[in-house]
Amino acid sequence: MKEEIDWQKELVASKKFNNKFLKNILENGAKNYMQEIYMGYMYSRWKKIRGLNLPDHQKFISRKFPDH
Repeated sequence: MKEEIDWQKELVASKKFNNKFLKNILENGAKNYMQEIYMGYMYSRWKKIRGLNLPDHQKFISRKFPDH
């Protein structure tokens, strides 16, 4: 069984994003489009911090590009 990780709470606890604006977005959620984009940025940063963004090289299939 996979454990569910609350990445928002983990970022708040780690104090990587420590200013008031970012903490508010993480705790209360995004209220508009630009905040949603910033949430995506923070999620990407969290994955990078945790090492979850590393590609699994076995999933990539090398193929030649067609000549045009």
